[in-house]
Amino acid sequence: MTTQTDLELDSFIEFMTTEKNSSPKTLENYTLALRLLREFLSDQFTKWRALTPDHFRAYLFQLQKDGLARSTIRLRFAAYRSFFKFLVHRRGYPKSPVAEVELPKADKALPIVLTLPQIEELLELPMKSELQGQAPLWMRERDCAILELFYSTGLRLAELASLNVPDIDSLNHTLRVIGKGSKERLIPIGSHAMLAMQTYRSSAEVHDGPLFLSKLRKRLSTRSLNSVLKKYLAQSSIPFNVTPHKLRHSFATHLLDHGADLRSVQALLGHASLSTTQIYTHVTKERLRDAYNEAHPRAKSPTP
Repeated sequence: MTTQTDLELDSFIEFMTTEKNSSPKTLENYTLALRLLREFLSDQFTKWRALTPDHFRAYLFQLQKDGLARSTIRLRFAAYRSFFKFLVHRRGYPKSPVAEVELPKADKALPIVLTLPQIEELLELPMKSELQGQAPLWMRERDCAILELFYSTGLRLAELASLNVPDIDSLNHTLRVIGKGSKERLIPIGSHAMLAMQTYRSSAEVHDGPLFLSKLRKRLSTRSLNSVLKKYLAQSSIPFNVTPHKLRHSFATHLLDHGADLRSVQALLGHASLSTTQIYTHVTKERLRDAYNEAHPRAKSPTP
C-alpha cells in the first residue's frame, strides 16, 4: 500500500518531470539523495513533516565524516532544498528544515594555466603543419589567427565565433565584442595577433561579414573552433587537455604575472563581478610560491 510519505515524494518527482522539465539524471540524483537520507535516519524517520534541522545537521556531519566531496554533499542538499521548497509551496508545510542548515563552501578548483613555452609551442604549430585534403591554402593562416586571437584577447569561445570583420579596428588595434548580458567591451589586440589576422584576411580575401570562415566560406561554429584547437593540441607536447577556456585562464594569469591590475583584467575578461576575477590572483600566488621555492637558496628544508 502506498503511504502518504511516498505520495509526497511521487508528487515531487512528477512536479520536477512535468513542470520543471528536469533531466533524467537530475531526477535520478534527487531520488537517490532522498532515499539515502531515509536510510540514514532509519527508525527515526516517520514522515517528512517531522524532520527538523537537527536531522539534517546530523546527516551532514556523517557525510563529512565519511569523507564525501563537498560537491557531492552540496548536490545532495540541493535535492533536499528543492523537495522541501515544493512541500512548503504545494503541500502547506510551514517551513523548510533544510533552510537553516549551513553547508560547507564549494571547492574552488584553481584554473589550469599553460606556461609561456607551452603557449608559444601551440601558437607556432599552424604554420608548421601540412594542409590536409582539399583545404584551401589560407587555412593555416586562419588557424594561426584563431589561436593568436584566443590568447591575445582572452575571448570566450562564443565571443570569438560571433566576431565580424567590422568588429576589428585595425587602426587602433582593438576589437569590439558583445559578451554575456549583451554588454559591449573593447579589447586591445596584441601585435602578433593583429599581424596574424591581417595575413589571414589578405590570404583568404575576407573583407566583410564573419571573421573566421570554413573552407565553404561559412562562419565557423563554436564546435569547429574547438576542433581547430584540439587538432593542434594533438600535435603538441602539452600533457593535458587544452580548452578555449584554459587559453582564457592563461591570458588572465599571464597578465597578472606581469603586473596588470585586477580591475583591468576584470574589464578585459568581461566579468560582472571582481570576485570572479580574483581566482586568478590565487593562481599567481601559487606560481610565485613555486618560483620562490625553486629559486631561493634557503627556501627548502635542509637535508639531514
